Amino acid sequence: MIAKIITPDALIRLAQDRLHHPPPGSFAFTANGDLRRISAVLFLLGKAHNGDPYLLLNKRSRHVRQSGDLCCPGGGISATIDFWIARWLHLPATPLSRWPHGTWWRRHRRKDFSKLALLLAAALREGFEEMRLNPLGVKFLGPMPAQHLVMFKRVIYPLVGWVNRQQHFLPNWEVEKIVRIPVAALLDAGNYARYRISFVNDTPGAPDTPYGDMPCFVHHRNGHDELLWGATYRITEQFLKTIFGHVPPSMESLPVIHRRLDRKYLKGSSAP
Repeated sequence: MIAKIITPDALIRLAQDRLHHPPPGSFAFTANGDLRRISAVLFLLGKAHNGDPYLLLNKRSRHVRQSGDLCCPGGGISATIDFWIARWLHLPATPLSRWPHGTWWRRHRRKDFSKLALLLAAALREGFEEMRLNPLGVKFLGPMPAQHLVMFKRVIYPLVGWVNRQQHFLPNWEVEKIVRIPVAALLDAGNYARYRISFVNDTPGAPDTPYGDMPCFVHHRNGHDELLWGATYRITEQFLKTIFGHVPPSMESLPVIHRRLDRKYLKGSSAP
């Protein structure tokens, strides 16, 4: 399996190259328009103590919607802050200025490069707020195609980054814990399942409302399973396909995992 033998440096070079050839399409928003339905997230990779690459995710706390789900750090754009951070990203020694393909984007996709700076600014700010991610310790590897959320009517722009040295993070109230998933495990067909979801009906005695089946990845850790599904699953699979040519197993052949969701899942509880 390629992820078992590839070194972190080789993975970085491979990702930088394959995320850029060809680059994703134009960003479908205006930088000075309505940004309320736009989110930017960091698809973060890092190196474990044994040298193996892993994917770094947050587990949502009970205080936010989609509680218990695994997600990439990130969130919405703050017009009052992120435009200033985007300007800072053009300075030397920042993640965007160190990106090898920045010169090409400035020359051939100038407007998109400005939008990319804004998206990266939002993602890095949110990463710092959610888990005290050091923005200067992130190597930017490139953007991926946008993901559209039907349930919440949002568009997510994933940005791939590599955490150079930071190993310890301080989650805020939005994050229950940090989860590290080895890249090799993501390429193992035995870790995939079919997620069967239903929503609890508010009417007493009424049956649950089925939502349907969807593929998921099961992360086995210390006798406890974490499920990766939904938009974060799709972002992960997009990365694995782009970098490794990976195709997950057919959902029809996968074991079924059942879960009932209630209204708290969509709304979350109040912040502490």
